Amino acid sequence: MKEFFPHSAVTGDITVRVSVSYLPEQSEPAKNRWFWAYHIRIENGGAKAVQLVSREWTISDGRGTSHVVQGDGVVGEQPVIEPGGSFDYVSGCPLTTPTGAMEGSYQMVAADGSRFAISIPRFPLTAPAVAS
Repeated sequence: MKEFFPHSAVTGDITVRVSVSYLPEQSEPAKNRWFWAYHIRIENGGAKAVQLVSREWTISDGRGTSHVVQGDGVVGEQPVIEPGGSFDYVSGCPLTTPTGAMEGSYQMVAADGSRFAISIPRFPLTAPAVAS
């Protein structure tokens, strides 16, 4: 599991794992466009179901510029993750530099209605060097 998801963060009973892939076929370095896909797995190690209701990302580029992206759910869903279960999704991120990083948090709602945040680990966005 660690090889496929090299980045992880644990908040209470919830583990967030991340793998990231550079997508050369969607990138155009000559036009200052680089694109990555990231695969997230959220695992519920607790005894009660939880629901992911919103997200907040901080995306930083290679110049040190960062911006925050907030929204409801992930990939159009607000998944309920049962005890012992997990939820996977894949999304993408374009940058205008060949390097950057992402990190953030998810807002969750527990079965009793209480809200809490879980951490998304920081992970690098790095395009392979191109020989010239």
